[in-house]
Amino acid sequence: MNRGEKAPGFDLPGVDGKNVRLSDFAGNVVAVIFTCNHCPYAKAYQDRIKKIQAKYPQVRVVAINANDDEGYPEDSFENMKARARQAGFNFPYLRDETQETARAYGAQVTPDVFLLDKNHKLVYRGRVDDHWQEEDHVREKSLENAIQDILAGKPVSNPEARAIGCSIKWKSA
Repeated sequence: MNRGEKAPGFDLPGVDGKNVRLSDFAGNVVAVIFTCNHCPYAKAYQDRIKKIQAKYPQVRVVAINANDDEGYPEDSFENMKARARQAGFNFPYLRDETQETARAYGAQVTPDVFLLDKNHKLVYRGRVDDHWQEEDHVREKSLENAIQDILAGKPVSNPEARAIGCSIKWKSA
């Protein structure tokens, strides 16, 4: 998916037992974040993502796990439910069992961020910030900067920042 393109819709089961669709967030800025349970990058960012959701309640964060759970059992739907409970996620955590949503977005790593404007067009793609290991060492809050730009009605000043993380674990064909 390229900047300016309308994001593909989705209808995926959440760890809370409810299906979530992109259309549920009509008129909202949405941060779609492909993530997982087992990746150290994804684990390092989960609290920062919670902070972003809390700081910007007008932006809807949606986390999606598309990893192959046969090869990576820690990413099973049951383990996703446990992770969301233990971590106190304040955003929907969805399962992309078929991996169709991840493929439609072009997601490659966990976490991989896609920030959508109110019309659900892609305005930012990339990372949460520039230092996954230690939040205290972050110099550029890439996702937050993009959110601030879009909420201020300005074009995103840095619309792409290379995402870093573990590769999405694709199912074998």
